[in-house]
Amino acid sequence: MTLLLLLLVSALAAFLWLRAPDLPAAELEARWASTADRYLDLGHGVRLHYRDEGPLDAPALVLLHGYGDSHATWEGWVGELKATHRVISLDLPGHGLTAAPAGTQIDREAQARLVVRLADGLKLPPYVLAGNSMGGGVAWQVALLAPQTLRGLVLVDAAGWPLPPSTPSLAFRILAHPWGRAVLERIDNRPLIRQGLTAQVGDKSLITDELVDRWALYQRYPGHRPILMSVAPGAQAPVTAERLAGLHLPTLVLHGEIDPILPLDHSRRFAAAIAGAELIVYPGIGHLPQREIPQRSAADVAAFVARLPAVR
Repeated sequence: MTLLLLLLVSALAAFLWLRAPDLPAAELEARWASTADRYLDLGHGVRLHYRDEGPLDAPALVLLHGYGDSHATWEGWVGELKATHRVISLDLPGHGLTAAPAGTQIDREAQARLVVRLADGLKLPPYVLAGNSMGGGVAWQVALLAPQTLRGLVLVDAAGWPLPPSTPSLAFRILAHPWGRAVLERIDNRPLIRQGLTAQVGDKSLITDELVDRWALYQRYPGHRPILMSVAPGAQAPVTAERLAGLHLPTLVLHGEIDPILPLDHSRRFAAAIAGAELIVYPGIGHLPQREIPQRSAADVAAFVARLPAVR
């Protein structure tokens, strides 16, 4: 009984130490403010944040981040590409600086419809859509939903195929329990964020205190954590080769060879299923090529865009 009481007291003390309420939206919006920041009201309580950089008449590239990430994951690409491309990096609901109503679920098709509405709202000509991880899953969903709006598709360690049996990360093991979700919705998740990001990359020095702080503080945007904790890995219908066979869209598939989240075989399957798709594998790179090797991966994307037929 004494041991149990000690464990309960220790758990309560840890919870109180880590307890972190939401932060004001205006405070977070000001902290990393940029002249490129834009907001678009998409209705139903969604105020979408995005950054729009580069010449408005240049080839357009729209970038979608992964689970728990934000537009900031693409800053390396933006720096490399904005001189010659219009680069739009956005925050999906529950992420970054995008406001979304309570009860919002992380749903691939719903996210894809928001991307289509953003492009329509900005009156974009046919554009290249790129996505990493979860964002890659949204990107191919957009390609299936509205292929006429796209010039090309870039899948970066993209989600979509059934995951192989494996031991999930600590965060997802906690998310599997209602009590775990209830706790994670109320605390500062820096320790889990650091553990998760460090495992995802080949070069561990990239996971700086500044990077972890930004991830953690964005999670404290009003209402974000309940949305993030509602995720159910494996609950969404996986892609199939039959569905992708209907795509006739220039496609570039990028993958870090040592990605511990999504196996290289997944990108090989995307490249095999989409006619004419090109696959580039980065040795020694993990789940986030856009962060690990921004110059090299952005150069591969720029070369891909340069090969595409001109927009008429």
